Amino acid sequence: MTNLFTISSKELLDLRRDPLLAILVGFLSFAVVISVVIGAADFKVQLDAYNLYVQQLVSAGSAVVPAAPQLFPMQLLRGGIEYIEILGALFAVVLGYGTIAKEKYRGTLDLILTRPLGRFSLVGGKLLGLAVLWLAVVAFLTVVSTMAIATVGGASLSSHDLIRIVIASAAAWIYLVFWSALSVGLTVLARQLSTGLIVGLVIWLVVVLIMPQIGDTMDPDNQVPGGLFASLQIKKADELTVMSHFASFDAVRNGIEVASIEKHFERLSFGFLGIKTQYNQQPLSFIWGDLFPYAITLAAATFASVLFAMVATTRRTLQRK
Repeated sequence: MTNLFTISSKELLDLRRDPLLAILVGFLSFAVVISVVIGAADFKVQLDAYNLYVQQLVSAGSAVVPAAPQLFPMQLLRGGIEYIEILGALFAVVLGYGTIAKEKYRGTLDLILTRPLGRFSLVGGKLLGLAVLWLAVVAFLTVVSTMAIATVGGASLSSHDLIRIVIASAAAWIYLVFWSALSVGLTVLARQLSTGLIVGLVIWLVVVLIMPQIGDTMDPDNQVPGGLFASLQIKKADELTVMSHFASFDAVRNGIEVASIEKHFERLSFGFLGIKTQYNQQPLSFIWGDLFPYAITLAAATFASVLFAMVATTRRTLQRK
């Protein structure tokens, strides 16, 4: 146990000195703030258009005034979540690769292995260091997001809103640990270090970009901004009736989407943040009841990824030339 914490401390020290960490934190923080700024500006445009429309109605003598657009503060985090699920996962793959690659490039791996380490001390320490790093990064981004909503977004958050943000942040932490652990395992198993990185990037490309894009493209409701059925003013009951005739097609489409771990993280975080309309302003019990399977799958996938890295990392695989 002492060796595990020693290696973990060393890993955190190395990561703190790595310029990539500063780039990671700075870029993601900037992206989160910018997404809030864009979301707030977009709402202001909608509000100005609404006020102008109301003035025109009043001038025309109409007594019917449509409902004003509402700002739901946590929906301003949509862009930040999308940056984390795409670029955060990419950084996680690179950092996971770097934890093994740097030891081989520096020639320190053989020196470390001369110590009486336990079977899982080395990889466990590195994974623990990465987990602590991602916990710190996510906590920092959570604070930045909350401050951005309160200042740039001009909105106030209740205690229930903060709980929802914390839950989404926890999902982000688990998601990023998944990618780093997977990258560690792939790098260890690869005969050449570059191969481990390339395989990790290919998996990231397929899982994060290609599969979700296929699922979104196959969804007819995503082909029109705001939703095809909404733009045609089709009621929900009629929408379900129409889609019932395409049940097999929709099952295939949804299957492609949920095969991606990114979609599990997205649906979980979008649900708790109220980005998805059906979960907006709903109690936590309702959201948990509907999205609990995604939380289980995300946790199980991360556990499997960590287990894969632990089992793959042996003295033989580490010292293989």
